[in-house]
Amino acid sequence: MNVDLFGNEIITNPILRDKFIEPPFSVLDTKSGSWQKRKKLWQRLGIKSEVGRDSVVINMDTTKKEKNSTKYVSIFDPALCEVLYNWFCVGGKEILDPFAGGSVRGIVANYLGYKYTGIDIRQEQIDSNREQGLDILDVNNQPNWYVGDSNVVLDEFNKEFDFVFSCPPYADLEVYSDLKGDISNMGYNEFMKAYEEIINKSCKLLKNGGYACFVVGEVRDKKGNYIGFVPDTINAFKKAGMSFYNEAILLNPVASASMRANGNMKTEKLVKIHQNVLVFKKNN
Repeated sequence: MNVDLFGNEIITNPILRDKFIEPPFSVLDTKSGSWQKRKKLWQRLGIKSEVGRDSVVINMDTTKKEKNSTKYVSIFDPALCEVLYNWFCVGGKEILDPFAGGSVRGIVANYLGYKYTGIDIRQEQIDSNREQGLDILDVNNQPNWYVGDSNVVLDEFNKEFDFVFSCPPYADLEVYSDLKGDISNMGYNEFMKAYEEIINKSCKLLKNGGYACFVVGEVRDKKGNYIGFVPDTINAFKKAGMSFYNEAILLNPVASASMRANGNMKTEKLVKIHQNVLVFKKNN
């Protein structure tokens, strides 16, 4: 047994990975070799979360929106799903996702033996998700994807869930549609009102002792200032009666960040290469 100078056992990362998939630290490094290996294994299943997002409008800077189907559209990391399901849905099965978006979270959940329920307002996105689900999973093991406004659909649910897990719109960073009820096309005050209502309704459906996890990132307003979306999300869950239990920083690959750094620093803006993984607990 390896020990430190004080006689304490030294637990190495490989052992932690055997037990927890990734070391349960407050920094999750998606650039690491082990993380990238697991991500590629999931991608080999044929998950294509970007399908169904051709109409997404992306805020390329703080003053202009561009419709673009070829530039970067956020795609959820399947390896992150695997890690968080294993950490925070222990012994549970039922997962609720009020901002389903692409297919990743649903397919990974059911592939691992969970039962996923996701809601998205766009029919074309749900159609794409269901098609991918049938291509990858057994016909009798399909995620439940619902089309509609979560603020309405959640009122119709009468079952309890073991884990609430989602990646909501980051305000209007990506505008997914012009549909009524799509919070991504709302002004921030209206966005927050609907966002808080959806969080509250989701948490009411969570079992006592269960966890909720939202993956979020900060965004800038038209003046270039951060709007405070991360603390606003934390406060929304607290209003819903949840305890703020864990936070992790998700380090993303640098990718194009190096090319953007010179432009950003003309106005002293750091290039953001992380997201915030916020975990909340419903106390008994």
